[in-house]
Amino acid sequence: MPTVLLSDDRMLLHDPGRGHPERPQRLQAVVEALREPPVASVLWRQPKEAPTAALHRVHDDDYVQGILNLRGRSAVLGDDTNVCPASVEAALLAAGCAIGAVDAVVTKGATNAFALGRPPGHHAERNRAMGFCLFNNVAVAADHALSVHGIERVMIIDWDVHHGNGTQDIFFERNDVLFVSTHQEFLYPGTGALEEIGDGAGAGYTVNLPLPASFDDDAMLELFRRVVEPIARQYEPQIMLLSAGFDAHGDDPLGQLLLSDNGYAALTGSVLDMAAAVGAPLAFVLEGGYDLGALSRSVRACVEQLADPTTAPKSRKNDAGAAASAGMFASVLDHLASFHRQRWTGIEV
Repeated sequence: MPTVLLSDDRMLLHDPGRGHPERPQRLQAVVEALREPPVASVLWRQPKEAPTAALHRVHDDDYVQGILNLRGRSAVLGDDTNVCPASVEAALLAAGCAIGAVDAVVTKGATNAFALGRPPGHHAERNRAMGFCLFNNVAVAADHALSVHGIERVMIIDWDVHHGNGTQDIFFERNDVLFVSTHQEFLYPGTGALEEIGDGAGAGYTVNLPLPASFDDDAMLELFRRVVEPIARQYEPQIMLLSAGFDAHGDDPLGQLLLSDNGYAALTGSVLDMAAAVGAPLAFVLEGGYDLGALSRSVRACVEQLADPTTAPKSRKNDAGAAASAGMFASVLDHLASFHRQRWTGIEV
């Protein structure tokens, strides 16, 4: 079965205001890059709005109702999070995209899926909108997999340059969702320290991997190989979700990591290998990415890899260059691996 892509033009009507980074052109650029020329072996589908029951499972009741009450209105919800009359419909569709991606890979036979929605979601906490986000799309998708499909273990990997504080907040005390985040340290929103590992039943099931500026493709691939892949093998998720932000790209204005188009394709290959190793279906959910060219090229590179893993490049460097790149960050990689090896076996030190 083909890779399923979910999107809807109504999400273009969400307009946070002139000059805002999370502008409608982001999704427009992504869809245009995927449609012309078309990517082979993909199937486009339109989402339905997320049902309110799905939202209530991860957000407080009063919060959900408060956002729904803004339908058809304009409001400022924080320093960086604004809504216009069409924003709530867009947010419901974005969450619906994520639900549809889960349904596609769990019950409808899709090889994998990508929810191309906006506004993004991973900063939305249980009771607070922030960071351009209203509903936490990937959290909604994860709990949908658990509650509707009877899945028992979900793994979320978040490679956005910003820490997914909302996803962490929602699942911090749970062990049925393993949350792994790679993000630039000391960047917005200021969360995601190495020592934030979860609490109660969730202790150890939050895995933060804060990274220094200039961390690049090959260092990230080495981090996935040494840390993320062994954790996935030990946890054995029954579905894997990817919070796919593209603002760790070297061209993005909001971060200082140095990933490339090819790097994202290679990381997608790594995640595909993880999913295959544990027999888990895989769905991507769009998050950040604010340089239109870098965003659209990188999404296309990922989708091409999802649709045909044999076609996308695995690295931007030769073996010697990759080793040198990883060597520049050897102490960082060793520190991250040593810390999480206390709870997860198979991690190389």
